[in-house]
Amino acid sequence: MLAAGCRPSSTPEDEIHALVATAEESAEARDASALKDLVADDYEDPDGRSAADIRSYLHGWLVAHQTVRLISRVDSIELEGTELARVAVTVGMLGRDAASDSAWDLAGDVWRFDLMLAREGGSWRVIRAGWQQD
Repeated sequence: MLAAGCRPSSTPEDEIHALVATAEESAEARDASALKDLVADDYEDPDGRSAADIRSYLHGWLVAHQTVRLISRVDSIELEGTELARVAVTVGMLGRDAASDSAWDLAGDVWRFDLMLAREGGSWRVIRAGWQQD
């Protein structure tokens, strides 16, 4: 506790980098619950998906991919006040589909995620997301 008191408080940028790292670790650990917790209850995106839709999608994606390896890079963080942030993240994904019988049947992709985050109760949560394959 003493060390925590001496440490300078984290910046919003540090917190957002930690959120991305948590998402990466949770996906690789296939921890659907932890991933779902990163989505705000009021999530809504331009394609009409709600928080329940995205949480279902995340769960299904983990079920469909037997193994997941990710490499993420935060490309930009734009703070809008102290409670909102626009974040661009590039993610390299390597995985094996659950339906595959071969350990060598791997699929790799690179995706760009454009996220809107809001601070809720001291933690950042995703309130809107868009993604496209690079």
